[in-house]
Amino acid sequence: MLRLVTLLALLTAFTASAAEQTKVRMGVVGASADVVFWSGVERGYFAKEGVDLEIVKFDSAARMMAPLGNGELQISAGGVSAGFFNAIARGIDIKIVADKTQTVPGLGTQSLVVRKDLIESGRFKTLADLRGMKVASPAPGSASMTIMTKMLARGGLTNKDVDSVFLAVPQMAAAFTNKALDAAVPLEPGVSQALQTGLVQRVIEDYDVYPEHQIAVIFYSGRFIRDNRAAGVGFLRAYLRSVRDLNMALQDGRLTGPGSDDLIKVLTRFGPSQALEFYRTFRLGFSHPDGKLHLPSLSEDLQIFRDEGLIEGEVTLDRAVDQSLLEEALREAGLYKPTR
Repeated sequence: MLRLVTLLALLTAFTASAAEQTKVRMGVVGASADVVFWSGVERGYFAKEGVDLEIVKFDSAARMMAPLGNGELQISAGGVSAGFFNAIARGIDIKIVADKTQTVPGLGTQSLVVRKDLIESGRFKTLADLRGMKVASPAPGSASMTIMTKMLARGGLTNKDVDSVFLAVPQMAAAFTNKALDAAVPLEPGVSQALQTGLVQRVIEDYDVYPEHQIAVIFYSGRFIRDNRAAGVGFLRAYLRSVRDLNMALQDGRLTGPGSDDLIKVLTRFGPSQALEFYRTFRLGFSHPDGKLHLPSLSEDLQIFRDEGLIEGEVTLDRAVDQSLLEEALREAGLYKPTR
């Protein structure tokens, strides 16, 4: 009888625990830094916070805005796009709530790569020589586009001076092989994949032209904030725990530190490559261990989008950002204290 009572108690506790889980669908672009979500699920961080997390891949953050706005997604992680600001201008309730990835001096996520044959022939010598070339970024009005805008400006050019092409990062390497593309600004690991073809050369880094840049963020739907605030705060607590694991595993931005083997194994299952050593070959961007946003660069991106004629209504950064959930999460999680 005691065993039966104990079993019933365990089953009751399990059922209660399962009932407390909030189902959350999240969109990601599949960048290597997205390992924090996959590893957080596998390590039980999100489940411990009452979040049953389902992760869905998209080819750009811009394409997550519609499903985030209509409730198909509750959370997404990716670059801040003109499409996001236009959604805010139309009254769609989406908020930036925390950092995902930042560029800091010496540590970025994107590079301009140019076909080697164009460099060897002398067709490309300086950034000014991009004039008239086919240059790719993942989506119109994306974070990559703001970096490209600054790179072109360094060469005295604007986006009107190049033939802009929009391709998902995995397609860029194939386009270089077919010579359908002259240059691109891919996101890691896309930079490394393009370089591995032997057909392109890295020309300039994102931090060379935009040394402090909020590359990617965590977005919440407004409905999720209103209806499931506790789950939203719990997600951020789990996320910060996973980000801090990632920071411990990085040395000089590369996955070569303590705990990196486990993270790389996760990436071989969910990331763009199944090769273990591939993930040690490039630097990841900086993910703030306290989730803090770099607001000045978000304002600058918004202005670039305006200058390019991509913003279709009135919108301010204040309408786009809600840092209150992160502040609440940090009250319990505490500020990051490095152990090495």
